[in-house]
Amino acid sequence: MKILVLNCGSSSIKYQLIDMEDKKTHKLITKGNYEMIGTQNSKLTIKINGEKIKIDHPAKDFEEGIAEILNLLVSDEYKILNSLDEIGGVGHRVVHGGVNLIKSCLVDEKVHEELKQNLQMAPVHNKGSLAGIEACMKLLPNTPMITVFDTSFHQTMEPKVYLYQLPYEYYEKHKIRKYGFHGISHRYVAQRLAEIYGRNDLKIINCHLGQGASLCAIKDGKSMDTTMGMTPLAGIPMGTRSGDIDPSIIPMVMKIYNYTPDEMNDIINKKSGALAVSGISADFRDIEEAASNGNERAQLALDSRAYIIAQYIAKFIVTLQGVDVISFAGGIGENGLEERERICKYLECFGIYIDTTLNNQKGKEMKISKEGSKADIYVVPTNEELLIAQDVYDIVNK
Repeated sequence: MKILVLNCGSSSIKYQLIDMEDKKTHKLITKGNYEMIGTQNSKLTIKINGEKIKIDHPAKDFEEGIAEILNLLVSDEYKILNSLDEIGGVGHRVVHGGVNLIKSCLVDEKVHEELKQNLQMAPVHNKGSLAGIEACMKLLPNTPMITVFDTSFHQTMEPKVYLYQLPYEYYEKHKIRKYGFHGISHRYVAQRLAEIYGRNDLKIINCHLGQGASLCAIKDGKSMDTTMGMTPLAGIPMGTRSGDIDPSIIPMVMKIYNYTPDEMNDIINKKSGALAVSGISADFRDIEEAASNGNERAQLALDSRAYIIAQYIAKFIVTLQGVDVISFAGGIGENGLEERERICKYLECFGIYIDTTLNNQKGKEMKISKEGSKADIYVVPTNEELLIAQDVYDIVNK
């Protein structure tokens, strides 16, 4: 079964076409990215047989963007598919499933309506996903559409974990609670580590570190707790997001600068985090370079983030009552040698030690802890698209 996996952001579409022979056997046929959708500078990238091809093609919206991707797949030039009928299902990554959409599911009328209602839960993230789903429903009307949610994996959290200490009616009436995100990545890493160890009864703390970042405490393959909250803003500091702060800061700053709620929301989501502290960039590669050249604010941004991440790891050791594996995933987790080392340095008080020689590699699945470390440390490159394709395969075959 050939499965198209789409990850629609605010102005981009990441896509992969995967041939699933069965749930375990798969082949990546092609992948690419459509950037700057809605502008005259829209660019489409496609990768075939290791060759990356860039195409300048303005797309005014997601429907035009997805239509161009589909045209490319059946074009005479590339001959990736003979017909769009070969696509057995389309998997859509959706960040927030809300209260009712708690597992991967086929998009029908009821689910479609629920997705619309959930826009307020994560307006930036879910808007693109919904646009992508609706575009595919028009362009591929006879192909099953499957939604896979980042929030699904965290449905196993207990009420004592997800409930906020706020008036209870907020939860009852408005479902204000911790939901957690990056669940597709955390779930993939948990499954992969279970394969590596040959057992599922593991206590794992997975660090998904990228521009957006979160940690997850996983026991027996289930999420016990995670750093993100009702929205992807909470938890550890990120590229442009503040992470956890004293909530009283928000009304105080709003009064000082006469900000509206939307303006304040924009600041803590898009103008905070490493960008704000370093004063340089939201790209951690730029910050690492500046720090190596003696920039004190850049170094402060890196040190502060590592300190907070290590604190959360310690907290999750309490959650799990121990830890077997600490894993790193995501763009920075997989490639940030310095970041991994900075974080793990704080864990030596637990008898957990990183091997700096083993750690000196990027983007590879590997064990990087020292012999005798009380917990293993792993790098596990995440593969959210494969996990989405597996869910599509299961649901379509049912």
